[in-house]
Order: sequence, then structure tokens, then C-alpha cells
Amino acid sequence: MNTSTPDTETYLLTKYSHGAGCGCKIAPAVLDTILHTGPAQAAFKDLLVGNAEKDDAAVFQISDTQAVVSTTDFFMPIVDDAFDFGQIASANAISDIYAMGGKPIMAIAILGWPVNLLPAELAGKVLEGARAICAKAGIPLAGGHSIDCPEPIFGLAVTGLVHPDKVKKNGGAKPGSKLYLTKPIGVGILSTAQKNGVLEPADSQIGPQNMLKLNSIGYEISNLSGIEAMTDVTGFGLAGHLIEMCEASDVSAELNFSQVPVLPEVNKYLDLKCIPGGTNRNWKSYGEKVAVHNERNRLLVADPQTSGGLLIAVNPEEAANFEAFMNDAQHFYACIGQLTEKTSAVVVVLD
Repeated sequence: MNTSTPDTETYLLTKYSHGAGCGCKIAPAVLDTILHTGPAQAAFKDLLVGNAEKDDAAVFQISDTQAVVSTTDFFMPIVDDAFDFGQIASANAISDIYAMGGKPIMAIAILGWPVNLLPAELAGKVLEGARAICAKAGIPLAGGHSIDCPEPIFGLAVTGLVHPDKVKKNGGAKPGSKLYLTKPIGVGILSTAQKNGVLEPADSQIGPQNMLKLNSIGYEISNLSGIEAMTDVTGFGLAGHLIEMCEASDVSAELNFSQVPVLPEVNKYLDLKCIPGGTNRNWKSYGEKVAVHNERNRLLVADPQTSGGLLIAVNPEEAANFEAFMNDAQHFYACIGQLTEKTSAVVVVLD
């Protein structure tokens, strides 16, 4: 009887799925149809944030000083390595708690695995990666659920806590607010290059290193004054999540593209036409709301991100204090634009 352990390194996970990371997300317009089909949900007075807000997580108040933050996020492999897949999917899911200004306290795993195609040991590596990121966030991976599935899927359901007065929604910002981003964009293009087999070995860690950075700064800045709105940038791309912030705040935005940070080597793979399918789905859903004249800029602002950075609207009078805090924390940030009075275009991309 052969009792040898399968060589898990020979399996390239991205070859077993039709999508990659948050690029698998259902397009914004389709999701809107799904969420608004059927009768309206009954109102719950303690539900501070629910489906109506199109926000990153649900928030339910349980006392005068405490509210529960709850989210779930899962997707197909965005990298070939199983351990890294578990880490990235977990960092991405936990980010939703941080984006609400919350502190994560516990996670449970969501695993779909093609048991006839991929060895169980490989799924074990995914869970190892998840436990590593949960440990970094200071929370337990306390359980989960698994199913036999045609494609590998992994993610987390995460629970967090936040003071009701410190919940950071994606709405509530005002004209004049300055916009900040805490990670470069371009992950979708790099992951597509990997899936297409053209990603150079020297560039293979650019995307993963970006995705593995936790957005824990979101919890820390929830204590600052002047933070008017916050969300994380994931599958809908920078433009899509900025549109959600603008529409929730009844404003428009000017995006100074020259100030938008882009990951190294991304333009090289754009030249090779490594454009995610999610980019086109995103643009079909919201392109008419964006004024942009440069084709390369269009492809970048609609590029689906996985475990992307925080998009933060800051009162201009508090911007200096915010930047000083980020500098003291030695955390990356870039000021990428500002909110304006509402205009015909929700987002105007300035070259």
C-alpha cells in the first residue's frame, strides 16, 4: 500500500478555478439586483449597519458601549501556493472589520474543496495559512465549515467589536474631505499575469506581499477625530468603492491619478493585455458614473483588488493630524484626491 504524502508543491491552485481572488465577485450591478429582489427586510432598531448601506460589514449594537461587527468573505485562489492562499483570503476577510473601525475577536473558516482533484493535505496548508494570519491579528480560528466543491474556495467569517460611536461607515463624508489610500493598486493585473503564465519569477511576490499586509490601522485610526468615512478597496476596484462612498455621502470625487500609488511592474503586464475579467464587469456596472480620458487609468481604477488598502475620507482641518499619526505609525498612505459637491459624474479622474 502506498502511504506516501502527496507532493503538494506540484499543484498550482490558480489552474483549478475560473476566477481569482476578489475578481470572482459578482459585478456591482448584478449584486444590486440580487439584494433588491423580494420584499424589504423588517427593520431592527439595533442594526446600525446592514444591507441598505452597501458597507463592509454588518454592525449590531448590544449595549451603550459595544456593538458586534460581523462579516464574511471568501473566494477562489489568487496565488498558486496553498499556504499563501489561506493567508491572503484571511487577511482580506479580516480587513472588513478594520474598515468599520472595529477590532476582530474571532474567525471561523469557510472551505470548499474539490476532493477528487486536490489532496486533503493541500487544504490543510490553506488552513495553516489562515491560522498564521489570525494569529498575527491576535484572534483564534475557532471553527468552520467545509464542503466538497468543484473549485477550491476559502475565506473566513469574522466577528469583531466596536464602540457604537466609533463605527466608520462608507458614508457620511462631506465636500472638501481629503481622500487617502493605504495600499497601492494593481493586484488584479498581476494575478491575471500569473494565471496567464507570463508573470516573471522576479515579480511573483509583489502582489502577495501587498495582500498580506493587515489593515489593522483601521482600528487604530477609529479613535482619531476627522475620519468621516472609511472602506476597503477590494473586488469592485478603486473606482467602484469610491463610487459607493460618494453615493452614500451624496457627493462626488476628484481623483488625482498621478497621486494614486500603483504596484511595481503593473504597467509592464498591462502592455501584455493582462486585464482581469472583473475589470470589464466592473466597468460595465459603473463606467457611466466615471469621467476618465486615459485608457490605462481606466483599466487601473477598475482593476479588482484583493486585500486592498483602506480608502479614507478625512476632514481637511484634521488632515495634518491624520498624516502625522500615519507617519508616527510608519504606515504607508497617499493623498489621492478630494470630495466635491455632487456633479453629473460621481468620480472624475484627473490625469
